Amino acid sequence: MDYSGRVAEIGVGMHEPHGAKTLNELADYWADTKPDHIGYRFEGRETSFSDFRNTTVRLSRALRAAGIRKGDRIAWIGKNSDRYFTLLFAAARASAVTVPIGWRLSPKEMAFILEDAGAVAVVASPEFVELARELAAGIPAIRWVLASEQGCGIASPEEFMAENINAPELDTLPQPDDALVQLYTSGTTGNPKGVVLTHDNFLKNAGEELPDTPSWDIWEEHEAGLQVMPIAHIAGTGYGIMPMNRGVSCNIVAEFNPGEILDLIHSKQLTRFFLVPAALQMLINDPKTEQTDTSGVVQINYGASPMPLQLLRDCMKAFPNAGFCQFYGMTETTGTIIVLEPDDHDPDGNEKMRSAGRPLPGIEVKIVDETGNEVGVREVGEICTRSNANMAHYWKQPEKTAETVDKDGWLRTGDAAYRDTEGYIYIHDRMKDMIITGGENVYPAEVENALYEHPSVSEAAVIGIPDEKWGEAVKAIVVPKPNQEIDEEHVIGFVRERIAGFKAPKSVDVIEIMPRNASGKILRKDLRAPYWAGKDRQVN
Repeated sequence: MDYSGRVAEIGVGMHEPHGAKTLNELADYWADTKPDHIGYRFEGRETSFSDFRNTTVRLSRALRAAGIRKGDRIAWIGKNSDRYFTLLFAAARASAVTVPIGWRLSPKEMAFILEDAGAVAVVASPEFVELARELAAGIPAIRWVLASEQGCGIASPEEFMAENINAPELDTLPQPDDALVQLYTSGTTGNPKGVVLTHDNFLKNAGEELPDTPSWDIWEEHEAGLQVMPIAHIAGTGYGIMPMNRGVSCNIVAEFNPGEILDLIHSKQLTRFFLVPAALQMLINDPKTEQTDTSGVVQINYGASPMPLQLLRDCMKAFPNAGFCQFYGMTETTGTIIVLEPDDHDPDGNEKMRSAGRPLPGIEVKIVDETGNEVGVREVGEICTRSNANMAHYWKQPEKTAETVDKDGWLRTGDAAYRDTEGYIYIHDRMKDMIITGGENVYPAEVENALYEHPSVSEAAVIGIPDEKWGEAVKAIVVPKPNQEIDEEHVIGFVRERIAGFKAPKSVDVIEIMPRNASGKILRKDLRAPYWAGKDRQVN
């Protein structure tokens, strides 16, 4: 599961609803209301709300003039950048759909997403331009490859706009229920699924009927957020839209860099951010932290794994003015649906800190049994949620969509949990086999598919085991072919050549026979048991 800080729409400090129901309306509103306010900062480049809107308007017209139609997919291959959000808002205005692709994926995985999405164009940051050209050469549907910056040997968006400088105004604009972003999340079959999210999914609380805004979620005029999570995750794209939704500045860093983030904090250009606990640990352990003025940070949000009590204490010491929130959510829910609020965080520890928190205003959550009936207090069942933040559908997979979202709009998360008398929700286990390591989602099937290609491997099973730094580590358990020996380091290297490095196993165990049930299915639960002995829940 992926985590983000998607919360109720808030106006300028100032809880005045802007009423925008699409991204283009959002850009227009802030460009007209606060034209000179900085919207995005990236590597010394600052873009005001008015300049951002004007650029996205010109680019949207150029895209449409070049032949981009409503619903066409435009892929992004690269790290975080302000250019990504320019593309996102411009494509949205032209009613196209942006498909960010994780830069850490292997070329084979990238090619699958490009083909599955039916992308007609690719925009790549400079270090990925050549890779994008190579991938596009093998995919006939791709008609344009652009570089996000100038000077890369191929056209950039600026040059693309110059070629279409006389492009007419758009004759139609997107509707709230139009597709906006297609994010790929790993699936149990080994191939990722495209999660289609709409304008309304991201701006669902815009308009006249605002739910109550929690006190911890009030942003002031001077505040600024941070987009540091990978944009191919909901926590990346979602958190990059959030400050714009509030009418405040967003700082963007290409990838997690403690020194760069601490500089932003020290200069008072950053007041709120979201990080996974492992990244928070790296941030406060950086030698630069001791010389950093952290007094301006008012909110730190985290997710993907629970916050160890000692880490919370260390973070509270490092950021004395900050409130802390734990976020629980997934790509299919456009990010956060359950929050453990600052008042529930106690440096001495308490029972509530073992929970994920309670649902956000406007989010319905229930715990159900296998038949779909709601269970009682402290009874374990599956978390289901309903709100208009739920995804539109899985791309080209109606059967999977129907399995996940029922006719009444309830989305099954695949996580087992129970609820206490006060409504706090405690994650008990994963009903699916997904592993979360350092905030990244890894499905065993993907890793197992790569393991089965190894000439010495007869059978393979992949599990998550406790890891102090990353929450969980990927472990492979294999049965060798007759008369074959397994070399752990060779197997790990073999897998890393085929899938992203964070998905590759960190260790390999060799056994003679896999435990199976009566139908022949491998019992991952039995394989996991020795590593989770003594723990009261099967997530770390």
